[in-house]
Amino acid sequence: MATINIRRDVTDPFYRYKMERLQSKIEGKGNGIKTVVVNLNSVAQSLSRPPAYVIKYFGFELGAQANAKPTDDRWIINGAHDAPKLQDYLDGFISKFVLCKKCKNPETDVVIKSDKIYLDCKACGQRSEVDPRLKLSTFILRNNTSTKGGKKDKSTKKSRRERNKEKGDTTANGDKDGSPGDSNNSDNGDENGDVGLEAGSDDELTRRIKSEAQGIEADGEIDDDSWAVDVSEEAVKARVKELPSDLKRSLALEDADEDEPDGPSAYDQLGSWIQDTAASKGGVAQISDVDIYLKAKEFGIETKHKTLAVLAQTIFDEKITKQIGNRAALLKKLITSERHEKAFLGGTERFVGVDHPELVSQIPAILLGYYQHDLVSEDVLKAWGSKASKKYVDLATSKKVRKAAEPFLEWLENAESEEEDSDEE
Repeated sequence: MATINIRRDVTDPFYRYKMERLQSKIEGKGNGIKTVVVNLNSVAQSLSRPPAYVIKYFGFELGAQANAKPTDDRWIINGAHDAPKLQDYLDGFISKFVLCKKCKNPETDVVIKSDKIYLDCKACGQRSEVDPRLKLSTFILRNNTSTKGGKKDKSTKKSRRERNKEKGDTTANGDKDGSPGDSNNSDNGDENGDVGLEAGSDDELTRRIKSEAQGIEADGEIDDDSWAVDVSEEAVKARVKELPSDLKRSLALEDADEDEPDGPSAYDQLGSWIQDTAASKGGVAQISDVDIYLKAKEFGIETKHKTLAVLAQTIFDEKITKQIGNRAALLKKLITSERHEKAFLGGTERFVGVDHPELVSQIPAILLGYYQHDLVSEDVLKAWGSKASKKYVDLATSKKVRKAAEPFLEWLENAESEEEDSDEE
């Protein structure tokens, strides 16, 4: 079989690093159509990577189920995907998980240390870190093998789950009903009640806040005069008082905190501000993450889990599946515990089940977007899908949404089963 350069941007015919060109075969039809990557073992061997890494990367990039542990060496991706398309995606895998970041040679070994993935280059000696935010990075860490090809460390995955569970159990650092024990009354915030603005923080939203919000913080307020709709705090409060009670409930969703005064809650005000601003700017997509975060901070609810229920209903529109990635930086900053994740799912349930019932059929794609951007964990998604609830919508609507979500939940269950089978060997 003819070979090609591992780096296809290198045209030198004498380039020493070669691999077979990907070969795929489409089988089945209708809902059962699938793509078999015929020579994945050979290609993966040329890259010195397990074929499971490559097939999973394809699955994550294509948003399709891919079997990472076949019993017959038939590496399958659900759906119809031709070989040139897969070859293009393979270039992305090679760039992110094979090539040395310094010399760009593919002579690297994967080294895992302290839950971080490094590429150790045998050509130049450089050791560079792989982006931990990539979905495949999570898969690699969960299926960690020793650098010498030994057995998988079963205790690693178990201990990580236990740590995640403890993180969820200690949400808000407070008592059993989630009330924080300190005086700042925040959910899972730091000792100053602040999230993400600490010195040295380098996450995406923090950088954007620092670069875009200097003028806002200097003035102490947002210039409302430039907007067609008055979105000052006083105006928002006035309009919230005029809202029907069902809309107020749809934004707050739960009983107000005991220390909140009567009248519109901070959650009502945040939701109304987003809706008013969206109307004035021509759509919710025109509101920046920085403005939303600073407004939540102004109301003192940027660390609250209920804020996520409000945002799930107000920062998206009918194009939600395409907007999740754009909002991921904001949501990752605000979602800091399982309690936040559950509230975010609850708000989503109301968004598609009540506010936009025409989007119910898109719930599998929405949940997949949440999962791929690490906004909601597997355990929380499975727990949510296992039982209908009247907490955010009526029981009939809750069942309807979960029924529509079954294709995604089945995919998630199968993906987890593959990982468990891999751990047992």
